[in-house]
Amino acid sequence: MSSVCQVTGASPGFGYAVSHSHRRTKRRFDPNVRRRTFYVATLGRRVTLNVSVKGLRLIDKRGIDAVVRDLIKKGVKL
Repeated sequence: MSSVCQVTGASPGFGYAVSHSHRRTKRRFDPNVRRRTFYVATLGRRVTLNVSVKGLRLIDKRGIDAVVRDLIKKGVKL
């Protein structure tokens, strides 16, 4: 599954894992992305999105219809 949020665009960050002796190894910081299905009344069907938790909070705040409308304007395939 992709670790990119379709709503916020959050993607993995990269950095170092630093041990007690300060040896550094490359690591990846993944966003908390979940696959969720929403019913969109304006489309009359369900839509499955890869959404981060921040994206879920945005959907709660603005509503799924407004978020999906913006995604369609951006050209995201739903």
